[in-house]
Amino acid sequence: MTSAPRSARFFVALLPPVAVQDEITAIKRDIWQRFGSQGALNSPPHITLQPPFQWPEGRVGELEQVLADFARGRSPVPVQLQNFSAFAPRVIYVDVVHTEALMALQPGLMAHLEATCGIVDAVAKGRPQFMPHATVGFKDLTREAFHAAWAEFKDRPFAAEFVVPQLTLLHHGGSSSDRPRECLGGQKWQIFSEFLLST
Repeated sequence: MTSAPRSARFFVALLPPVAVQDEITAIKRDIWQRFGSQGALNSPPHITLQPPFQWPEGRVGELEQVLADFARGRSPVPVQLQNFSAFAPRVIYVDVVHTEALMALQPGLMAHLEATCGIVDAVAKGRPQFMPHATVGFKDLTREAFHAAWAEFKDRPFAAEFVVPQLTLLHHGGSSSDRPRECLGGQKWQIFSEFLLST
């Protein structure tokens, strides 16, 4: 009897420059230490374009080729981060301005992955509009902790502008030695490969 091919979890995102990632990670750590939410620390700061999906490990090269082909037809993406917002009552995030380039990139990528790889996220596809965001307080916030944190962050300023030159494919896994101490007990999302945006 042949066993089913092994699969792994991936997602596709835009990652800010390292300096901005460091700034956002400091906010994540603050929320973890003061409000008990560590889930956002299980991935680098990012804007999700294609939500997590399962993909056969033996076909990762095919997935990477599809993403490379898509990226070659797109320009680097200007991104503006501005203040904080929330998906009440559990998630707090750095808000992302809905620029034309960003709002066109995400549905284009999802349509491309559906057409070429059969990858579909029914929840994301069913939403009326893409809601770009960079999570800092995750669903592991209790309602009480959410309200306490949101009281502080709802009027707190945050601003950054940058251009993202690549799509990033992230993979769920890694040995315990790869994880920061606060992520022990749960696997971490890690950068798997990157694809230059170049028209």
